[in-house]
Amino acid sequence: MENNQKEIRVLSPTAILGYGFPEESFREGMRRKPDVISCDAGSTDPGPYYLGAGYSFTDRNAVKRDLAIMIPAALEAGIPVMIGTAGGSGARPHVEETVAIIKEIAAEQKLKFKMAVIQSEFEKDYVKEKLRKGDISPLGPVPELKESDIDESIHIVAQMGEEPYIKALEGGAQVILAGRSYDPCEFSALAISRGFDKALAIHMGKILECAAITALPGSGSDCMMGTLREDHFVVEPLNPIRKCTALSVAAHSLYEKTNPYVLPGPGGALDLHETKFEQLTDTQVKVSGTKFVPTDGYFVKLEGVRRVGYRTMSPAATHDPVMISQIDTVVEKVRERVLDNFRDSGMKDFYLDFKIYGKKGVMHMFPKTPDSQSDELLIIIEAVAPTQEEANTICGFARSTMLHYGYEGRISTAGNLAFPFSPSDCKMGAVYEFNVYHLMRIEDTCAPFPITYMEF
Repeated sequence: MENNQKEIRVLSPTAILGYGFPEESFREGMRRKPDVISCDAGSTDPGPYYLGAGYSFTDRNAVKRDLAIMIPAALEAGIPVMIGTAGGSGARPHVEETVAIIKEIAAEQKLKFKMAVIQSEFEKDYVKEKLRKGDISPLGPVPELKESDIDESIHIVAQMGEEPYIKALEGGAQVILAGRSYDPCEFSALAISRGFDKALAIHMGKILECAAITALPGSGSDCMMGTLREDHFVVEPLNPIRKCTALSVAAHSLYEKTNPYVLPGPGGALDLHETKFEQLTDTQVKVSGTKFVPTDGYFVKLEGVRRVGYRTMSPAATHDPVMISQIDTVVEKVRERVLDNFRDSGMKDFYLDFKIYGKKGVMHMFPKTPDSQSDELLIIIEAVAPTQEEANTICGFARSTMLHYGYEGRISTAGNLAFPFSPSDCKMGAVYEFNVYHLMRIEDTCAPFPITYMEF
């Protein structure tokens, strides 16, 4: 599009690093001469396990494939690459694994560049000090943070804003790899560093971090381009099978938001009350009017997890209409039998659950949801206990008890359950839960997020 306005173009290859993208879409993006390639690499959506275990929820080979295309293309074009929330959760193990992947790519393709690595994991003593100063408060309906919570945490990370990215750019980094980040900041940092409107830069980042999910048909594994100008920005997909509409882009304001008009982040919130979404062409949408409202103080979101035990589960199915009609009673009787059997064994500190798919498996946490009806049920028997061996024992006993439980009207005595796998029990390993989900006030927006540089 011909335009004499000052502008900056941001290429978003995929919704999460490792989700992939069509190479032709990416090449089309590079033909548009972007000023930066930016990509979000993580999320808390997959739950607390990955932060606690230090593993990525995306496949290593898939991440390497994406980076092996993005980094050489950026170096050839003379533009930076910015990756946020490395390794899926952004703690030190996740960042280090992504650094190792980039080292492999640099060696295999004989690349030369300067990389900045920004850490976002905090030492426990630092968090305790901030807690004692009164700088930490709950985020939403969670309890006040205690020092014991900090001690129990495996990893504690914070969502950095765009400031550490800008500092890394000023340090001459061509590739910026960051730990846990506020999702839009790897998309907005370059624009903000060049004096563009902060509200529009962050809002465009909010949209681009999900890549073509905002388009129709939506996809988390296809490319998007954002063009930021002085008083608006334009977003468009780079695959001809997709288009952005004013409705599809505006609807993204509802995506994972408690309030579609106020989108909080480090240092302030976006105000969308006066935002306008206009259809520019068949595939492009123009966005304007977004405001940035600073907060009284600069706050970052803390995320921490603790280990609560070990999980074993057993999936099984039933097609027996008699059992299905009594499934709630059967589950409670089996639960009572398990509790009675291990009452005096010392194994009291365990969690036993039965998730019934085909009845209310997805919505079981909402008791008032009406039951669905099915002539087949999938039953997930889950046990969580302090050790893997105890979890194995509880799950195995619950499974065998349900398999042979004699409910009223039962005809077959061969077994009540059909097992899709042998062995029937799956040892799932450690279980984690979020125990730090709080806001922390910081004075220096960069100091808590140290930067190191690497030369390839």
